[in-house]
Amino acid sequence: MKAPFDPLSQRYASQRYPLYARGGMVNCSVPQASAAGLEILRNGGNAMDAAVAAAAALTVTEPTSNGLGSDAFALIWSEKEQKLFGLNASGPSPMLISREKVLEAGQDDHGKMPALGWTPVNVPGAPKAWAEVTARFGRLPLRENLAPAVRYAREGYPCAANLAESWQHALDRYRSVLKAPCFDAWFRTFAPGGRAPEAGGMVTLPDHADTLEAIGETDAAAYYTGEIARRIDAESRKFGGYLRYEDLAAYAVRWVEPIRLDYRGYQVCEIPPNGQGIAALAALNILKEFTFAEKDSPETCHRQIEAMKMAFADAFECVTDPEYIREDWRTLLDPAYGARRAREMGDKARTYSTGLPPKSGTVYLCCADGEGNMVSWIQSNYMGFGSGIVVDGTGIALQNRGADFSLDPAAANCLMPGKRTYHTIIPGFLMKDGVPVGPFGVMGGYMQPQGHVQVAMNYIDFHLNPQQALDAPRWQWMRDGSVTVESRFSPDLARALQRKGHSVRMDLNTGSFGRGQMIVRLENGVLAGGTESRTDSNIACW
Repeated sequence: MKAPFDPLSQRYASQRYPLYARGGMVNCSVPQASAAGLEILRNGGNAMDAAVAAAAALTVTEPTSNGLGSDAFALIWSEKEQKLFGLNASGPSPMLISREKVLEAGQDDHGKMPALGWTPVNVPGAPKAWAEVTARFGRLPLRENLAPAVRYAREGYPCAANLAESWQHALDRYRSVLKAPCFDAWFRTFAPGGRAPEAGGMVTLPDHADTLEAIGETDAAAYYTGEIARRIDAESRKFGGYLRYEDLAAYAVRWVEPIRLDYRGYQVCEIPPNGQGIAALAALNILKEFTFAEKDSPETCHRQIEAMKMAFADAFECVTDPEYIREDWRTLLDPAYGARRAREMGDKARTYSTGLPPKSGTVYLCCADGEGNMVSWIQSNYMGFGSGIVVDGTGIALQNRGADFSLDPAAANCLMPGKRTYHTIIPGFLMKDGVPVGPFGVMGGYMQPQGHVQVAMNYIDFHLNPQQALDAPRWQWMRDGSVTVESRFSPDLARALQRKGHSVRMDLNTGSFGRGQMIVRLENGVLAGGTESRTDSNIACW
């Protein structure tokens, strides 16, 4: 039954405040996922168990952005080991694919990698990430961590307002572009009866539940070497895809050393390439050469935007699979690089990059427990539901991360067999004097490093609390060189940026400015959390 009100109405301004807790906290973009993480904490799990539970639940409760065919990255602070760990669970391209094959078969999109179908599908990494994190850090078995997600998928959950809008938007788009038989399973799974769920409507995903159970019972072996892997292989062969059983069986996550930048007494931490976290750190490396007296000033915003453009220009040149990187990305963290780039910055907007940031869909969550463990976790199908491919009878919606590969043989990120592409999803983490401050992140394609810069500066430079740091109006540099601003952005400030040469326009779609979460641990051990006011976010804590 349709509700007698508009679930997305924002006729009157609302306010959120930071929440405080001692026993644990889970921040997610939908309330059921936060509740799943809290349930695991209350059942004896730690922050790592809670992160896995929330991540699995998000594949069910926000399938418009991630799924069982996603990739994942995480920054994990282990209180026991007093160490920050980095997890890269992005997947490589299939061993059978190559730029030559794609071009010869006419599978390209006007000389670029396609966004839909089997061609842009890389090996999914998220299920293996859940198993690896549970085995290395967790207290509970994987099947218990996935139990809340299984329950949501089998028994159903009510669709949230922003989720319903995103779902309908995807259905409208897919109706016009997904014509081939390989896409039929998507419509059967996510639009039964030809309809997307409405806000408040119940959603069930029974095939998804069965696959989650198999992953939990086998510590993900069923997905990579068992029956599920064989079904993925069979579907790929049936529809001319490149992904094979052997690609799945050979997959392993990478434990990596986080990269860090000293910024005004804090250490801002990111995952190293192939992730784009280096772009955020490169921008901050430039910005630390300046002093910012006021947040909402033309000079502050102008310098932030110009630094971000410089950082993207350099990141686009070098970021890809570390085994194929030609330029040393560590140069972007050198103080001399930041000082040189800062000197290049003038009082007017300039062009530094021709990169084309596409839109995408991602989920970000963060967790902390009462013992000191903290997790920054991000998971994505890349562009909304991903490739539009659902493996029939499994509920697995496969990502389209391979769409970011270049078909230019001279490009650093050129498509090759078994190669990881430039990856947009990035978790963030703040440290101070070797002590963890807490996880933060802003999901949303190439908005992510821009969101990281703005949120980190809001907290560090302008002393905003975690909720204010997320709520503050955002800007975004776009693919056409323009800068979009939110409707809450100051008109006077926007006009001042125009006078500095920026092409500024307002975007009424708040979702395009990213969706973030943040937790910081106070000196007394209390957790302070902020959650995204631009979507259906929720903090579950105790």
